[in-house]
Amino acid sequence: MTDYKSFDRYTWHKGGAKDSDVVVSTRVRIARNLKDYPFSPRLDKTGALEIIEKVRAVPEMKELLYTDFTELSPEISFSLAERHIVSPEFARERGPHGLLADTERGLYIMLLEEDHLRLQCIMAGASLSEAYETVMDAESSLDRSLEFAYSERFGYLTHCPTNLGTGMRASVMLFLPAISAAKEIGHLQSQLTKLGLTVRGVNGEGSGADGCLYQISNQITLGIGEEETVKKITGIVESIVKRERELRRSISGEEFLRLRDRVRRAVGIMRYAELMETKELFELYTKVRLGISMGIVDGITCEMLDGLLFGSMPATITAEAGESVKTPTDRDAVRAAKARAVASF
Repeated sequence: MTDYKSFDRYTWHKGGAKDSDVVVSTRVRIARNLKDYPFSPRLDKTGALEIIEKVRAVPEMKELLYTDFTELSPEISFSLAERHIVSPEFARERGPHGLLADTERGLYIMLLEEDHLRLQCIMAGASLSEAYETVMDAESSLDRSLEFAYSERFGYLTHCPTNLGTGMRASVMLFLPAISAAKEIGHLQSQLTKLGLTVRGVNGEGSGADGCLYQISNQITLGIGEEETVKKITGIVESIVKRERELRRSISGEEFLRLRDRVRRAVGIMRYAELMETKELFELYTKVRLGISMGIVDGITCEMLDGLLFGSMPATITAEAGESVKTPTDRDAVRAAKARAVASF
């Protein structure tokens, strides 16, 4: 089995990102399938291996890191899903499947998820245009050597009909504690739905908004171009960022004093806790991350806090610590130690 340390570089939370006080990350993903092969769920092993071989033989793909996911432990597979490098469905897959990665550019290509290829770029902060360009550059390289399943009427053919057309999903993860506190999330969701967008929790469809983290993405891929989608979401995100900052700036007087008290208590817990459950970490994350943007916390950056959160999920801790973690309490102890390391400034 591959050692977990091989995947330390598979990360996206980097400093200096645009609008990082509100925009945690940006992701652009496109789905493609090879012509003359059935969709992944109906592929036999021979067909699956043929597709992997053809994709890896593309000259530009030979330069990328390749991981055969059948050789990974479940903990490492799900750790990569927890960090949003791959999808949970991909981590659960049992047949032949693998990942091509360019960690410097944040490019990750899943081979044989629901579609034959899922190309995605994930970056810190508001980086939709950059992520889109990275993904389309990789798609162009593949298109020169492979023939994708395409229809003049429906565009790119995908396993799920909701991805027909461009096959592209663009999403932005936002940290919205002020909008949440003002109870404006419901109105925001309603308005975005009218615009063909959807709002989900941190872990996608059906998940809760833990840590006041929300993912906004396009619902429509048919009849709207990729660049138009990117432009549309970029404009909407800019409006949401503006509103979140307005609400944060409006906190003053006694309300600010109480906020500062909650934030500093949260830092104190992070600094001295011996055990910490995942739920508690999300609660502390919300308070401290807001405190950073409000100038209440020094010495901790949003990058450090994002790294702590996504590096402290259950499978990630188990994969990283190995046999030294045997129980949930062991994981809570490791999570607390990670929090202390971040808060001990």
